[in-house]
Amino acid sequence: MAVVLFFPMLLQLLSPTYAQAQKNITLGTTLAPQGPASSWLSPSGDFAFGFRPVEGNTSFYLIAVWFDKIGDKTVAWYAKNTEQDPLTVQVPSDSVLHLTNDGALSLKGRSGQEVWNPQVTGVAYARMLDTGNFVLLGADGKPKWQTFDMPSDTILPTQVLPCSKTRDKSLRARLDVNDYSNGRFLLDLQTGGNLALYLVAVPSGSKYQQYWSTDTTGNCSELVFGETGKVYFALTNGTQINISSGAGIGSMANYFHRATLDPDGVFRQYVYPKKASAGILGGEAWTVVSMQPQDICHAIVSGVGSGVCGFNSYCTFDGTKNQIASCQCPPWYKFFDEQRKYKGCKQDFQPHSCDLDEAMSLAQFELRPIYGVDWPLSDYEKYEPIGQDDCGRLCVVDCFCAMAVYNQSTNTCWKKKLPLSNGNMADYVQRTVLLKVPSSNSSRSIIDTNSDKWKRSRKHWVLGSSLLLGTSILVNFVLISILLFGTYCRITRKKNISLSQLSSKSQLPLKTFTYKELEKATACFHEVLGAGASGVVYKGQLEDELETNIAVKKIDKLQPETEKEFMVEVQTIGQTFHKNLVRLLGFCNEGSERLLVYEFMTNGPLNRLLFDSVRPHWNTRVHIALGVARGLLYLHEECSKQIIHCDIKPQNILLDDNLVAKISDFGLAKLLLTNQTRTNTGIRGTRGYVAPEWFKNIGITSKVDVYSFGVILLELVCCRRNVELEVIDEEQMILTYWANDCYRCGRIGLLVEGDDEAIYNIKKVERFVAVALWCLQEDPSMRPTILKVTQMLDGAVAIPCPPDPNSFISSLP
Repeated sequence: MAVVLFFPMLLQLLSPTYAQAQKNITLGTTLAPQGPASSWLSPSGDFAFGFRPVEGNTSFYLIAVWFDKIGDKTVAWYAKNTEQDPLTVQVPSDSVLHLTNDGALSLKGRSGQEVWNPQVTGVAYARMLDTGNFVLLGADGKPKWQTFDMPSDTILPTQVLPCSKTRDKSLRARLDVNDYSNGRFLLDLQTGGNLALYLVAVPSGSKYQQYWSTDTTGNCSELVFGETGKVYFALTNGTQINISSGAGIGSMANYFHRATLDPDGVFRQYVYPKKASAGILGGEAWTVVSMQPQDICHAIVSGVGSGVCGFNSYCTFDGTKNQIASCQCPPWYKFFDEQRKYKGCKQDFQPHSCDLDEAMSLAQFELRPIYGVDWPLSDYEKYEPIGQDDCGRLCVVDCFCAMAVYNQSTNTCWKKKLPLSNGNMADYVQRTVLLKVPSSNSSRSIIDTNSDKWKRSRKHWVLGSSLLLGTSILVNFVLISILLFGTYCRITRKKNISLSQLSSKSQLPLKTFTYKELEKATACFHEVLGAGASGVVYKGQLEDELETNIAVKKIDKLQPETEKEFMVEVQTIGQTFHKNLVRLLGFCNEGSERLLVYEFMTNGPLNRLLFDSVRPHWNTRVHIALGVARGLLYLHEECSKQIIHCDIKPQNILLDDNLVAKISDFGLAKLLLTNQTRTNTGIRGTRGYVAPEWFKNIGITSKVDVYSFGVILLELVCCRRNVELEVIDEEQMILTYWANDCYRCGRIGLLVEGDDEAIYNIKKVERFVAVALWCLQEDPSMRPTILKVTQMLDGAVAIPCPPDPNSFISSLP
């Protein structure tokens, strides 16, 4: 019997995921991320202390305390270096944490250097308590150091932030949900007896101003998380100020509790059911039961700093029950970094040059009204009384002005310059924001380098000509020029009428390139990036100030069908603008030459990344899937004319230098008017990604793109092509068949076998596969819209079990 019991214990000890659950942790014990033990459990197993992988970067680990019995293993504490150097400790996978025989806790990196030490000696043993407190104790059993005394962004039940007469105690928010660097908000327990929330500077932590406080005084006040679930501020006179109303909402017996200063600056109390049957407050997830302040978007108006969101963005609530603040960019602006939106937004167009005169400024820029959004600061000039039209004109001609704000009730106008701060969306805003953006009738060629030089000398040229030639000669010259230009227009009107109409209707100003410009930019079309049915794509570089890299698609065949395709592509892309679509910069329509000029995508097509020998990180694949879905959502539902791409495949999804996915190649797109739902056309697309209805006598809808997206979604999950003939198991030859079989048999893990990151996120893998199977339904009416697909991927809506698509591949060519 002893032998029988020994082997299971031995297997546990050798398992890399094994965590030691013991009352006392003795001297000489070690932890390692990939060793026999990576964490120490509390006696109940509710909490663990040890190495916790950093979300999105599994090569690095935190030293942390986390809730170990719940699905997302929420971190409640993480180590920082020192109070003087409060950087979060993040270490590689070959690090070791050692409770030394000398009675110290020491973390060492790969080269043996000490990375972190809580600076305590004489430790006799350690304990991970069921309260979530990790404690180093002396021989007398008294704590020498404990995580409850050094909180990061969270406090737990029974935890107290005690008073200090010498220094403030605080919680510091993370920079982002998955970024444990010191963030932009601070909960400060001050020596004078006040508890306050501050907006702070990153990374220094210097305080800007408080946006919530108890407004109290008194020595040695304490922040207490009571055993009943109530968070309160205890004053020296015995008064208790309730910070949360969490008491009684979820009993300690049935719910885990935590109170966290979140990255958006809100101090929230959460509960999580210990058992699924107890989840009456929102299921198996953290649910907010209290928050301070109640409306963060309107709580902060800071004279220094950007406010709740980054500069040039605005704050709004995202509509979920947990009321998480969401940051948005105004139209014609985009985030500096989609993954780090706190950095703010920038103009997604050429800024207003101060070399432009008033007439050129009015021709190149216009104002777009925005309602319900306000940036209360950044004013630099005020006019009163004044009309709205004059207010707007004064902003357009002023190169410093980024927007004007007009109050109709008082006839007041404010001009604002960048950066804009403290932006928020509010129902009470009665003023109209007039945002300065490029004119829909302007051309990008107006603002290129050569043109700028011409503009700077234009006034001098006109003045010199007038002095030399005289007024009458100049007038005659102008009249002759008009006559010659009119004759030329009559000759070429029929040939170029389509493009002239296009330029007037385009939402984005497209530049017209000459063939010689593009020939020079591409070094005589030397470097080939790719080739398709309609032409070859070359790499090039413009001779502008930024030396912009471009991709030039050269249409080789001038047959009527190809000519039509060229016009469709220019018209389609010229009227679109989205972060997940490749941007068309301009075109060439010179003689028999037809060329399209796109922004250059550094990381090339998705198939190059996805089907390489090195598997991309799981989070990268998730962001790509969401990016493609959002790009299709724009094409299908947010354009003035619905656009069906008709050839969604990895080769037509390009990646920029941040691996942001952008849909390209609209040459096969079909435009639908707003009152149309389907169109009839010849078979289009690429083998393996084509929806079954292409081969049936039925109309084609946007659901063909949904089908193709389903195939790509499975390829992203599994990191393999849809059709692979050289596989050992025939059942795995066609990915869509195999994924369906694995889903039906409850063996999703087979699809991501050997992919540790995906296996760690197996719940999300299962969700993505379910969404893909919905997209792959043979009957188009059974497939969800791309809006529904996006919501299901984001986890915003529940995903019912998809029907078994018995023949969803049977019609492949």
